[in-house]
Amino acid sequence: MKRVHWLLLFLFLSLSLSGQRNSDYGVFAGVSSYLGDLNPNRLLYSPLPAGGIFWRYNFNPRQALRTNLFIGGLRANDLDFNNAFQQARAASFSGTVGEWAVQFEFNFLPYSTEGKRWNFTPYFAAGAGIAFVNTVTFTYVPVIPFSFGFKVNVYKNIGLEAEYGFRKTFYDNFDGVKDLVAPSDYSWIHNNDWYTFTGIAVTWKFYNKLAGCPAYGEVNSKRKR
Repeated sequence: MKRVHWLLLFLFLSLSLSGQRNSDYGVFAGVSSYLGDLNPNRLLYSPLPAGGIFWRYNFNPRQALRTNLFIGGLRANDLDFNNAFQQARAASFSGTVGEWAVQFEFNFLPYSTEGKRWNFTPYFAAGAGIAFVNTVTFTYVPVIPFSFGFKVNVYKNIGLEAEYGFRKTFYDNFDGVKDLVAPSDYSWIHNNDWYTFTGIAVTWKFYNKLAGCPAYGEVNSKRKR
């Protein structure tokens, strides 16, 4: 597990070295939660602390590509629900989930952190990734991440973002409980577990004076009201 984390961190840092003038770096903090057989429909059920880092390459003010490393806790208990079936089953689990993912981001309004104005925009993102699950057993599975949120440039080259992200997995054993359904009746939506990340991120853009980056002057210039 430690080797996997170091490999993903090395890949993350290698990607961030290219295209620095168009790059944003971010730190995420928030909560993670679970959806599955023990929790079929409650959003933000039993949240646990989560955090991570990410790097974003901005193609233009509306489109970007982001890669992230996130980790958070997951837990659930049948006894948190009032229906007779779950009260009788009394299953529970707890553990962690780590994620490496790549998402394409679309900003609904033009956005940049170049210091001239209070840019803001809602955004949507989707992509693909790998989840490292350590709950009932340890395994890794492919995931499809979806995210939506709101970002604002709060001070020169610093941005603040609020995001809710949900992950479609191809795995039905986060919780140790599998649907008692014939394989021919499996549903793409309902028979695999999901998890979510919700929180706040701070982003920043590095500029190098020696590189003669034209955006650097904009960052050092007085903000427009």
